[in-house]
Amino acid sequence: MTAETMDERIRRAEVLVEALPFIRRFAGQTVVVKLGGAAIEGGDPEPVLQDIVLLRFVGLRPVLVHGGGPEISAWQKRMGMETRFVNGLRVTDAQTMEIAKMVLTGKVGPELVAGIHRLGGRAIGLSGEDGPTLLVRPRPPEAGEDLGFVGDVAQVNPEPIESILDQGRIPVVASIGLGYDGQAYNVNADSVAAELAVALRASKLLLLTDIDGIHDADGSLISELDPARARRLVAAGTISGGMIPKVLAALRALEGGGAAHIIDGRVPHSLLLELLTESGVGTMIRDATDDDPEAA
Repeated sequence: MTAETMDERIRRAEVLVEALPFIRRFAGQTVVVKLGGAAIEGGDPEPVLQDIVLLRFVGLRPVLVHGGGPEISAWQKRMGMETRFVNGLRVTDAQTMEIAKMVLTGKVGPELVAGIHRLGGRAIGLSGEDGPTLLVRPRPPEAGEDLGFVGDVAQVNPEPIESILDQGRIPVVASIGLGYDGQAYNVNADSVAAELAVALRASKLLLLTDIDGIHDADGSLISELDPARARRLVAAGTISGGMIPKVLAALRALEGGGAAHIIDGRVPHSLLLELLTESGVGTMIRDATDDDPEAA
């Protein structure tokens, strides 16, 4: 056991006390956490899973949504396949769809479930095909090119996820949907998380990525912004590239009545720092009319 001074022990207690108002506010509420492949690529997801397990133990109802883009690309490379994107969307033929299912439901999801179990939590993995939870429509061509089996969420059936939550378990959801034609479709994980946040009336959507949040034209981190300013930043090109779908997902999640956060998933315990401290560590997007001082 390492020796601690009394000041260090007091500081530990102060950290817990600081979190108390936020734990009280969010107890019993659903939060959707999206963990992108880029956020943990080459890193260790355990700090994120520790945060999620802790949230479950203090009374929140976390739902974990995961992608796995870098892992899918790696498997495509191993199999000698070309990886192609159009406007940031992976062109998904039948073979790529099989790889996506294998990676998301056969590797990434089970590894996250096992990690939660090692930390003392209880989790169940599923994809949008199960239930089915996510019914999707094929996405129209982008830039004149057919994307193949890429879908947009058309309908959410929250019952399978709510059942898992009611059992005290953590749903771990892979971003695959079931088409009305019975075909599996690759779906953007940010969009999946946003649609689930709306359907579950989640108080929070937290998008964990590989940057620290949204920046203004001068490069400074924006700690909080409303939907109108977010749209202006997109129109001006200040928000661009891969950040656009995350901001659009955040704006969609606001329609469910909660708030959305974009934070750096590579920073240890960034999830707790954003949710359970006054200052936070990323960017929060919420309606300008929401003036609740504890909506951190």
